[in-house]
Amino acid sequence: MNNNLVSTSMEKSFGKSLLYTLPMFLITFIFISGGKVDFSNLPAALAIVVTFLFMNILYFMMHYTGKTDKFRVILFIIFALSLSFTLIKNMMEMRHSMSFSQADLLECKIPFCHLVIPMMIIPAAFTKSIIFPGSVIGGFADISSMIILWLVATLVLGRGFCAWGCFYGGWDDGFSRFRKKSVIKKISESWRWMPFAVLFMVALTAAMTLGPTYCDWICPFKAVTEFEQISSVESVAKAVVFISLFLSLVVVLPVLTKKRTQCSFLCPMGAVNSLSNKITPFVVKIDKKACSECFKCVQVCPLFALTKEDVKNGKASVFCSKCGKCVDVCSKNAIHFGIKGVPAGTMKNFSRNLFLFVSFLFISVFSAGSIINAVQSIFKLLF
Repeated sequence: MNNNLVSTSMEKSFGKSLLYTLPMFLITFIFISGGKVDFSNLPAALAIVVTFLFMNILYFMMHYTGKTDKFRVILFIIFALSLSFTLIKNMMEMRHSMSFSQADLLECKIPFCHLVIPMMIIPAAFTKSIIFPGSVIGGFADISSMIILWLVATLVLGRGFCAWGCFYGGWDDGFSRFRKKSVIKKISESWRWMPFAVLFMVALTAAMTLGPTYCDWICPFKAVTEFEQISSVESVAKAVVFISLFLSLVVVLPVLTKKRTQCSFLCPMGAVNSLSNKITPFVVKIDKKACSECFKCVQVCPLFALTKEDVKNGKASVFCSKCGKCVDVCSKNAIHFGIKGVPAGTMKNFSRNLFLFVSFLFISVFSAGSIINAVQSIFKLLF
């Protein structure tokens, strides 16, 4: 009798999960394949099919298991790796090198990165100039398309962009999961304000120099995308900074702390997206009646967005990226995805389903091109 009840419960859960997945299945098929798959190019067709099925299986598993972060992070990490692979592949085909020259800068052939956006605002407002040497419209990662995508994500997800859209975030998120337990356990929460200082510094220096200073001197992801051609003492110094920051903040510290240290301590876009959390409809809420104050959510939060005070106040701070790690670990189902204006503890399933649909649709559409490109390259080697 008990076995039958369990089986029936599983079947209902399976059926509901399929129904929840169906709209995502149809929409992603249209976005990813354009409504049809041309099998005359077998590697390309297989890459589309594999990417499409992979994404929808992850979405189904989110609903079927009730776990969010467990499956989100798989797509997030693969997105980061495939994006770097795609960038490097395109640069090697165009330039035969990961580095760019002064000629590439003058001809505006640099793919645009969302991290530049905070540095563009002041120069654009006062000098009516775009300080990034990229294509405004058309081409790979053009400025207009990237700004529109970021604006949509900012308005809807806020700092959720850092967990559901940022094509760099998967690097430190992945390394933060290498160990089961952290080696460095005590880190001051005040460090989470550091990105605001970085944001102020790079915005000010960009306005003074009319150049993207974060990209020129600080960005650790130059180590896995593109960098200035090494032809002078200055370019050597920049390369040393990029590699050092990548190894320390993206690799070593995430492994030792189980935290996303680059995103928490350095990224200026993280500061901007934290502020945008104030205007987004989705938040992580805590049902204080159900909460036992075990503070497991505080321990696992990768961005220091939850403190014991936040738990007692019943909501995550503005630093929350809505990754779902705290939701997954809560055994009381007290912490949950919510909608602003709706009391904590109510409409939990509806709020989660709506948030998952919006956030997963964004990352699946945003990441599909890079993942398909990477998978297609693998298939070309096999066929």
